[in-house]
Amino acid sequence: MSIRYVSTRGQAAPQSFTDVLLSGMAPDGGLYLPEEFPKIERSILERLRGMDFETVAMQVLAPYMDKDFPPQILQKILHNVYGHGTPVFGHGNIAPLVQIGSNTWIMELFHGPTIAFKDVALQFLGQMFDYILGQRGEKITIVGATSGDTGSAAIEACKRCKNINLFILHPSGRVSDVQRKQMTTVQSDNIFNIALDGTFDDCQNMVKALFADKAFREQANLSAVNSINWARIIAQSVYYFTASLALGAPQRAVSFAVPTGNFGNVFAAHVARLMGLPIHSLIIGSNRNDILTRFFESGEMKLDKVVPTLSPSMDIQISSNFERYLYLLSGGDS
Repeated sequence: MSIRYVSTRGQAAPQSFTDVLLSGMAPDGGLYLPEEFPKIERSILERLRGMDFETVAMQVLAPYMDKDFPPQILQKILHNVYGHGTPVFGHGNIAPLVQIGSNTWIMELFHGPTIAFKDVALQFLGQMFDYILGQRGEKITIVGATSGDTGSAAIEACKRCKNINLFILHPSGRVSDVQRKQMTTVQSDNIFNIALDGTFDDCQNMVKALFADKAFREQANLSAVNSINWARIIAQSVYYFTASLALGAPQRAVSFAVPTGNFGNVFAAHVARLMGLPIHSLIIGSNRNDILTRFFESGEMKLDKVVPTLSPSMDIQISSNFERYLYLLSGGDS
């Protein structure tokens, strides 16, 4: 029996994995979560120690799939993206660890084509989209908001996809020059860039408004690639498994400190923990735009102005994925 997916806002019918992949956001404005999280037994974790990224990804992702992505298809996609000898990533381990202290390690997530951690999930997502749309003979319009890295990683992943038109909104003057050039110099006919006079939150609000317009959403066949798409979250959870296994899991619990803006990356670690990975603590790193820090210190989520910093990917006040976390904290009370 395949896992069904429900909206955090409780007003949308349960969906299959493929429906969630293609729609991105629930029609009631909520975000999709599985009705239950598959568990990976301790004995399986022990067997996965020393295995490559592709093998671990297969074990982590397969339980979330439906009949549209049978094991042989999922395995082929994972091999195309993460397999040894494929040209996508510049390091065979995909997300290698580098020791910087007696008990401290850095996980390198910059070996993808745009040097952003989001390459790890978006290269996988692009191939998932390409496969299922080809099978169905359909086209979709992907709309995304970015503070820099999602946009360039999504463009790199989708620029050769025949069945996708990709529109990326970014805040004008508030992304790094490197990422701006990555986004705006791709010649593919299916890629469209929109620089918005405002902040990332303004871009994100516009994307959410498009998804909330039911008639337009159906007419344009909208979907999403940023972390409101559940498939991206589970794809990111894989590298928490590979890192933990390399550092002694399941016998040893590991803590992760994650710089966060939209709460997707650290939420992916929380998903890994819900699946049975022994994670001791999750530590959120913020910059001046510290709404999450203030929430965890005070229990109050209060908007402030977005302050431009040297880490523009974190210059966010409204963290979309925090809604998923609150839903789980409240026991699924939409």
